[in-house]
Amino acid sequence: MDEGTVKKTGSEHLKAKQIVYYVLGVVEVLFAFRLVFKLLGANPQSPFVSLIYSVTQVFLSPFSGIFPTAVTKGLETQSVLEPSTIIAMIVYAILAWGVIKLIEINRTPHHTEIH
Repeated sequence: MDEGTVKKTGSEHLKAKQIVYYVLGVVEVLFAFRLVFKLLGANPQSPFVSLIYSVTQVFLSPFSGIFPTAVTKGLETQSVLEPSTIIAMIVYAILAWGVIKLIEINRTPHHTEIH
């Protein structure tokens, strides 16, 4: 195996790791928006808030019902704490870490010649 092949394979692994981190970052930011919007009682009729809620709901569905949702009703808004959002953020971060470790395990090791 020549050095060009090893460098290319290492570059492909680096690219795969960057993609995993990028996807995790996007999902985590969406979850953070959802968490803040729910806590501050954002208007769910707002198009942006509605978009965030609908996109993140797909990723939250496996975690719904694990813990009860805490609701505090105010005069004008209601604050909602969804523990499922926090659990999902943690689980997806751990899954991404696991995928990164699998990519590193799959990485072609450098071969040394034995004389």
